[in-house]
Amino acid sequence: MEQKLWIWIFSILFLVTTCSCASRKKYDETKCHYYNQTNCDLYKNEKNCTSAIQNCKAGENDKPSYCYAVWTNDTKTNKLEIKLKGCFLNNVECQGQKQCKEKKDDFKPNGIMFCCCEGDYCNSEILWDPIPTTPRIETTSAKPIRDDNELIHTIVFSTIPLVAVASMFLFVYWVYKRRKIPQFSHVPSSDSSHLGNCSPILSNRPIQLVEVKARGRYGAVWKALHKKDTVAVKIFPPQDKNSWLVEQDIYQLPHMQHDNILSFIGAEKHASVIEGAKNEYWLITAYHEYGSLCDYLKSNILTWDQLCHIAQSMARGLMHLHEEIPSERSDQYKPAIAHRDFKSNNVLLKHDLTACIADFGLALVFQPGKSCGDTHGQVGTRRYMAPEVLEGAINFSRDAFLRIDMYACGLVLWELATRCTAQQGAIPDYRLPFEEEVGQHPSLEDMQECVVHKKLRPAFKDSWKSHPGLIALCDTMEECWDHDAEARLSASCVMERITWQCRQYNGTAVTTLAP
Repeated sequence: MEQKLWIWIFSILFLVTTCSCASRKKYDETKCHYYNQTNCDLYKNEKNCTSAIQNCKAGENDKPSYCYAVWTNDTKTNKLEIKLKGCFLNNVECQGQKQCKEKKDDFKPNGIMFCCCEGDYCNSEILWDPIPTTPRIETTSAKPIRDDNELIHTIVFSTIPLVAVASMFLFVYWVYKRRKIPQFSHVPSSDSSHLGNCSPILSNRPIQLVEVKARGRYGAVWKALHKKDTVAVKIFPPQDKNSWLVEQDIYQLPHMQHDNILSFIGAEKHASVIEGAKNEYWLITAYHEYGSLCDYLKSNILTWDQLCHIAQSMARGLMHLHEEIPSERSDQYKPAIAHRDFKSNNVLLKHDLTACIADFGLALVFQPGKSCGDTHGQVGTRRYMAPEVLEGAINFSRDAFLRIDMYACGLVLWELATRCTAQQGAIPDYRLPFEEEVGQHPSLEDMQECVVHKKLRPAFKDSWKSHPGLIALCDTMEECWDHDAEARLSASCVMERITWQCRQYNGTAVTTLAP
């Protein structure tokens, strides 16, 4: 359809150009009868007494040319005697005159008469049509009416092509805007599965919300369909617009397309169809059926190999997030990024149990030479807050924020160990870090008392001592959650340690070690 529209537009432009050229061509050259009685009297030969054709060119600035004639009425013979004929340049009186006609009524015997006209050979015949001294209504009104009609015709025929072209451009612009502006629908409030809640998204294809998979302080995460693919849609309420902006900006940084970082598809602002409702903010990412690590551990246990695979890929993702990648050749610079809300709920599992890190609404990007700004230090989930965060005693530097993530990483490793079959005896039910100490919904004061003042950490089970790999993993945890932030391991060091431990103790049988 767009191709046809452009063809119409070019056709109209061609017509306008042709009309303009035709209008100019009218004044390029006019043909008039030429005669000069002086030459006839002077040379006394038939050649010089014959009327000729004269080509009259337009004057400067495309001033039009006309034809004229000068003659006298011989009172003796009562005949017209031609004196001159030829070209006449740019006279208002000549415009629109199709016949060479003298209209003055103050005729004197043998007096000079003059007429001019517009058009080729219009001075071939000359007329005397005097206007009476007492003007007749029909005579005086005839010229203005004719002139007005010609003026109206000129305006109309000059304006119509311009209006047509402008209309076509407006129509094309309207079609373009209509295709670009999505018609969004409100997100259903129920958790049941419905496929009728559609909203345009990437490539103008509808996305269909299927069911809510998780809810949190930043809204809900939906399972959805885009074309034939299953995607995840995280819907932010209006008050959390800033988290939506931060998260999509981080996803679009260079080198963020990583196996252990949640794959980003797109971000959209959606207008609600409910009158008075505010906008909703959608973040579209890859969908992983297993969901978060926290949810998976609640209903599943892990072998030592599975624990190793999850822990390695999780540490690799955190290492990539913390890593600063300099620009080389065509590659772009990737700054270091601190997650600031690292926990098992923000680690997702792919179908092969590969971990990928998600939820960057609180993340900080560290650009070279720039400060952290007015960043608030006490953010994140209380249960996973490092001691310095709980105290409000953060050193606002890049390394300080990265060490906060490493404290939380040690807690997530502890969660993995609690559900691993490498330990001796029955596998206990899943519990969050510090759940035994502060319960499921601790206050900030509870966490400060537990972590800062008492310096407690999640307990290691005696059953873990039956496996050397779990013992080595406990050492890694302790160095991640050290009370002294500067003594904590980096993400790259954790990844190297876990890789070595998993290789070293791969297939190790459960043994009973002396207490």
